[in-house]
Amino acid sequence: MAAATQDTQRPQNTRAIMTFLREHAPFSNMDDAHLAHFAEHASLRFFADEDVVLSPEDGPVRRFYVVKQGRIRGERHNDKDGKTETTFEISQGECFPLAALIGERPTRTLHRASGDTFCLSIEHDAFVTLFSDSDPFRDFCLRGVSSLLDQVNQRIQSGAMASMGSSNSLDTPLERYALRNPIVCSPDLPVRKAVARMHENNVGSIIITDDERHPTGIFTLRDLRTMVAEEKGPLDTPVSQVMTRDPICLTAHADAFEAALLMAEHHFAHLCVIDEERRLIGVVSERDLFALQRVDLVNLARTIGTASHLRTLVSLRSDVSRLVDAMLAHGADSGQVVKIITTLNDVTVRRVLELNIKKNDPGIPFTWLTFGSEGRQEQTLLTDQDNGILFDTPQGMTEDQVREKLLPFAQTVNQELAECGFTLCKGNIMASNPKLCLSGKEWDDWFIRFIDASTPQNLVYSSIFLDMRAVFGPTKPLEDLFDKVLTRIRKNALFQKMLAGNAITRRPPLTMFRSFRYASDGRKHTLDLKRQGLAPFVEAVRVFALANGVEEANTLERMDRLVAREVFDPKDANAWKEAYSLIQAIRMRAHQEMLDRGEPLSNYINPDDLNPLDRRILRESFRQAQRLQQKLEVTYQL
Repeated sequence: MAAATQDTQRPQNTRAIMTFLREHAPFSNMDDAHLAHFAEHASLRFFADEDVVLSPEDGPVRRFYVVKQGRIRGERHNDKDGKTETTFEISQGECFPLAALIGERPTRTLHRASGDTFCLSIEHDAFVTLFSDSDPFRDFCLRGVSSLLDQVNQRIQSGAMASMGSSNSLDTPLERYALRNPIVCSPDLPVRKAVARMHENNVGSIIITDDERHPTGIFTLRDLRTMVAEEKGPLDTPVSQVMTRDPICLTAHADAFEAALLMAEHHFAHLCVIDEERRLIGVVSERDLFALQRVDLVNLARTIGTASHLRTLVSLRSDVSRLVDAMLAHGADSGQVVKIITTLNDVTVRRVLELNIKKNDPGIPFTWLTFGSEGRQEQTLLTDQDNGILFDTPQGMTEDQVREKLLPFAQTVNQELAECGFTLCKGNIMASNPKLCLSGKEWDDWFIRFIDASTPQNLVYSSIFLDMRAVFGPTKPLEDLFDKVLTRIRKNALFQKMLAGNAITRRPPLTMFRSFRYASDGRKHTLDLKRQGLAPFVEAVRVFALANGVEEANTLERMDRLVAREVFDPKDANAWKEAYSLIQAIRMRAHQEMLDRGEPLSNYINPDDLNPLDRRILRESFRQAQRLQQKLEVTYQL
């Protein structure tokens, strides 16, 4: 149907138009003068239901539109099946078309009114003026949803900053932090002289290098204390005999966040900065990273990792929430924050295991496995336990005999982790469950049955057991096991299709009219950001990752690997990563607000409590999840 549009008289109430625009991004960030320019040049256009607003056949686009009432949907013809597909919907406060206007070309998508629709519209010349004069408007036109996501992140950051003060961002390259001309020595220098050189230069470490200036070791004041306390030798001992060999190194282009995570995970306080030839160019210390920030991730991780009593671990859990606030204040995005939380959770789990081994060593080497969100390194402050044990059966023992020793130990660990804030799993996906305390051969047999018999229960299990990591003990047994699992999945097209079919049952919470579809578990007018928002991304990406042999478990890292393997288009993947990160950011902010109010943590939010920008971004994020699921449906012909 051709457009049956009519312009009303040019709106006279400039103030009313400006008031409307201020409720919607990007206009909410624009100067009054630029909003007035838009209002003064705007006309109000009406489109009846099914009217064509813009068509690829109309030639270069000459007008810019903002939906004031109603909806606009985008349609494209699918040559494969001859059908017309709806590619997007635009609702109140949203604008179109951007790429075509900027490129001075026809739109590639037919825009059609969905119901009676009114749009504010300005001509091309007025659009060009706004594009030239308004930075927020130009940024939005060029980057679209990415710029809106930045606004949300900035607001989260500024809110956390209120009590923290400003600082360098954790995205800052290490070359900004690194101490240039670091103090170095040769391997044969006596410890006495090495310490004297450190004292003269007021530093806490000295780097041992070879003739090519490649770092071969590091000696710190902590090493000196250990040497003296354990009587490892006289001070004339060559430093090479007491140094820490093969120090952790990063390039100058790596960022402070990567350095902080490494320090937290491995409990060291100094890191070598190298160039592309692995030559030493600087040293970064824990103090360098956090002196300006009052965010001592490394110290907190070290305190957890060296705690001597369970009660200490329990008390330290409250510090994690404070750290999340601090990290948000210092520029960490949602992907970084969940990795920080997971890192601290890993350190806590390891320390609980170590303390129990000291008290009651079962005498059997084992690998402690973690599944689900912890396996993906995507935990927030609200987390439960999903864990298991992988062991090698010692000679002369049966697997059941090994379990007799390990299960009581695992029971104690599960209970103590619960005291530390890791809720006991309601489905008993825990190491104290005999079905999850298995030898390597038993795990391998279990996965064979799991993959070959795609029962409904196994498909539910796929969201848990196919995202796994080792957090304690030898990692090679798990690596060998998972290599076999990946190989079987890549060869089993039916299992992949069953996984894909199961993944799309978790639909994003949008109705066909792009309003929110609320949770169906008795909570009125709420969205479950984990199950309805994040899960559609996690489960769809998992299918593509497993089918293409991607070993990483983290959702964002899986997307990067799928781009590298040309499974995902880079632009699509960026949109999906941004959408996933936005939902995660809103979820974390909600958790922080619940803690501030003294409420129990949950993943439910009422969208009416969000501001218009957050609601709009949330809708767009859910729409991106729909697009990802559509790719899954096309790939597996579902």
